Amino acid sequence: MSWRTVIITKRCKLDLKMGYMVVRGEEVRRIYLDEIAMLIIENPAVSLTGCLLEGLVSQKVRVVFCDAKRSPMAELVPYYGAHDSARKVKTQMSWNHDFKCLVWAEIVAEKIRKQAEFLDELGKAREAALLREYVGQVEPHDKTNREGHAAKVYFNGLFGMGFTRSAETVINAALNYGYAILLSAFNREITACGYLTQLGIFHDNMFNHYNLSSDLMEPFRVLVDRLVYAADIDAFDSVQKHALWELLNSRLMISNTSQTVLNAVTIYTRSVFDTLNDKDLSKLRFFQIVRDEL
Repeated sequence: MSWRTVIITKRCKLDLKMGYMVVRGEEVRRIYLDEIAMLIIENPAVSLTGCLLEGLVSQKVRVVFCDAKRSPMAELVPYYGAHDSARKVKTQMSWNHDFKCLVWAEIVAEKIRKQAEFLDELGKAREAALLREYVGQVEPHDKTNREGHAAKVYFNGLFGMGFTRSAETVINAALNYGYAILLSAFNREITACGYLTQLGIFHDNMFNHYNLSSDLMEPFRVLVDRLVYAADIDAFDSVQKHALWELLNSRLMISNTSQTVLNAVTIYTRSVFDTLNDKDLSKLRFFQIVRDEL
């Protein structure tokens, strides 16, 4: 199973030779393609050969391209992620609406539960208790928007009463960057399974190419929140960005095994698909925090 997150920061040429990605810069390095789970091209001056792009797509490597400010701006997404993509897409389009509402409620409840656990760790008992009340109030499709109410209490508890997610602040820049990393990981897994990222179970924005990814990533957002809160940053530069990329190699417990975040994304995402296809909520698999790792 691939596991490496590779970040290319300096001007160089990337090509493919004998199953290895060859990095030709000030010195020549080789990385076995089978080991790469995610490739981040952080420098716009990097050039890639067509042979390497083909190899990356065939190995289902998630490739993210950054702009001159080193912020993610585009991804390499294959047309077909699995041999039976046509069948998977037909299945996805036939998922039962009422059952999708139940699955979304489970995802929202888990997200709020994880937020409450984090607030408890920080000694914010009042806010955590309120979020636990919200968990019990989540309805199918989250009709009463417990997710939105919980978010306000949660972020105010973390960053102060004056904090809003819409403000242009260093904290929001870091959060958004981290969430973009998670979104890329979910895009990779959904595509690899043969499903469409555009067709969500809750998100339904005609301008969002990643509605399903936006749905599935919700419980994982707290992992980014933890890193940003712990960093106590006053400037968001390449050091902080690289620390956020390392999140994917942190470890979690899922299905009674210790896994990297990237592997946990795989296990969880496939459990959601099994749940939707079989109409069986017991197949959902959520992660547990390993505190020493985050």
